[in-house]
Amino acid sequence: MQTTAPTTLIDSVWNAQGQMRIVRNVALILFGTALLWVSAKIKVDIGPVPFTMQTAVVLMIGAVYGWKLGGATLMAYLAEGAAGLPVFAGTPEKGIGLAYMSGATAGYLVGFVLAAIFVGFIAERGAAGKFFALLAAMVGGVIIIDGLGLVWMMNLFGIEKGWQYGVAPFIVVDLAKAALAAAAVSLAGWAAFKR
Repeated sequence: MQTTAPTTLIDSVWNAQGQMRIVRNVALILFGTALLWVSAKIKVDIGPVPFTMQTAVVLMIGAVYGWKLGGATLMAYLAEGAAGLPVFAGTPEKGIGLAYMSGATAGYLVGFVLAAIFVGFIAERGAAGKFFALLAAMVGGVIIIDGLGLVWMMNLFGIEKGWQYGVAPFIVVDLAKAALAAAAVSLAGWAAFKR
């Protein structure tokens, strides 16, 4: 049987085939959603949308898992939240389920899925092991997340407040998280695997 060369870090580390690939993917999705859950609880409240570590984890999941598995992981995370599990920042204190998901963070949640897919797609094409290429992809992911967050916040609060509370406080921090995530995947992850 002919197999293709691994294109993601996770395929390089754990390249299962057939039925074992399904088991592997389910395990990775559960692991990824657990990481997202924990990263949502590492937060600093500064307004309607808190600072969390989710952006970094979303970008890393996309880069390590690739676009299909990364996107599936983020969709599973949203499904857990929609089902009422307190997986998001501010849950259960600020509500749970679909009521929470339609609040101030809705644009960011949609952005998480699209950013993981975008970063994963770029990473699979050779960027995962190259810091600057991966950083550029992750900056694109941040633009997707913050852009959709801004659009939703402007819908709720108007242009000025949407920018003031939904994007301006996050730009520098999100770019720093993108740099950390790119370094973790391209320098630490690939370097450790190559050894």
